[in-house]
Amino acid sequence: MSTTMEVTNKYVTLKSHIDGSKPQESDFELKTATLRLSIEQGSGSEDVVLKNLYVSVDPYQINRMKTVSSTQKLVSSAERITPGQAISAHGIGIVVASKNPEFKKDDLVVGLINWEAYTIVKGGNTLRKLDPMGFPLSYHLGVLGLSGLTAYAGFFEVCKPKKGEKVFVSAACGSVGNLVGQYAKLFGCHVVGCAGTKQKVELLKGKLGFDDAFNYKEETDLKSTLKRYFPDGIDIYFDNVGGKMLEASVANMNPFGRIAVCGVISEYTTKEGRGAPEMIDVVYKRLKVQGFLVVDYLKSMDDFFSTTWNYLKDGKIHVLEDISNGVESIPSAFVGLFHGDNVGKKVVKVGDE
Repeated sequence: MSTTMEVTNKYVTLKSHIDGSKPQESDFELKTATLRLSIEQGSGSEDVVLKNLYVSVDPYQINRMKTVSSTQKLVSSAERITPGQAISAHGIGIVVASKNPEFKKDDLVVGLINWEAYTIVKGGNTLRKLDPMGFPLSYHLGVLGLSGLTAYAGFFEVCKPKKGEKVFVSAACGSVGNLVGQYAKLFGCHVVGCAGTKQKVELLKGKLGFDDAFNYKEETDLKSTLKRYFPDGIDIYFDNVGGKMLEASVANMNPFGRIAVCGVISEYTTKEGRGAPEMIDVVYKRLKVQGFLVVDYLKSMDDFFSTTWNYLKDGKIHVLEDISNGVESIPSAFVGLFHGDNVGKKVVKVGDE
C-alpha cells in the first residue's frame, strides 16, 4: 500500500448527548471523510497513521456520552465526547505511516485509537508495540488486555483473597466478571456468579467451572437469594453492577469482607433501582469497599500478563469473546451491552491485516 494514497475513512459519531436512557442505534451516525495515508515531510510531528483492526466496546463509554457526568473530569479516558467527532476507544491497529521513531510501517500496535477504519494518532504516545505471542489479536483487548488486567488487579490487589474464601461475582459473563471467577477458582476459592439468562448461567457452571450460578432476573428477593447461595456469608464481592445487587451483597458479607467496585452498569442509564446499602453493616462488619480503575494498576501489567499467558498456554483459562464485524456494526455492538447481548469481551473487527 502506498503511503501517499487517499482512502475513505468510515467513523462512528454521536448525534447528540445521551441523558437518562439506554443508548439506541439512532443515537449514532456513520460518517465518512477522505484521509491521506501519509505524513508531510518536515512537519516536525511524530504522528502515526494506523489502519485499525479491532476496537474495544465498553459500557463505561456511556458516561462520556452524557451532557454531564461526574466521571468526565476525573480521568482523561473519561472525558466527554463531542457529538460529531470520532469516538476514542482502546484498540489494535497496524502502522501505515509514521514519523515517530518508535514505530515503523507494518508494526502492530495497541492503544487509544477511534471507532473508525483509520486513525491518525497525534504524537503516537498512546500506543505501544504489540507482540501477539501466538494468540489471536483480539485477546489483547480482552483476556490479555485491559479487561484482563482489571479482573486480575481487582481480585488480587483490591480484594486480597485467601484460599478457601467465598467469592460472589456479578455480571459474571461479562468481559471482566468471567475472568474474575476463573482467577478465583484457580486460586482456590468457592465462586458463585450471577448473569441474566439461563444459557449464561449454564456456561458459568459448565465451561467456566464456577461452583454455582443463578439468573438474577428470576429472583425477587436478592438478599434471600444470596443467603441461599452463601449460607455462611460472602468474603469477597466483585461488583460490576451496583444498585440492588450491591445492597443485597453488603447484607450478606462476612466481617472483614472486601468489595471491589469495578462498575455500576445498573446505574449508568437510570436513577431507578439504585441501591442503598446498610452503612451500619459496613461499619460493624468492618467491610472494605473500594472503587478502582485499571489505570491505577498498570504497574501490575507484567505479573498479570505472565500469569495469564501461562494459564492460557496450559488451557486453564477459557476465553469468552463476542466479535462483530465492520465499523458500521459498532453502534449495535455498544447498544447490545445494555441489554445483556454480549457473552464475554465485546470487540468489533474493523479491518484485516
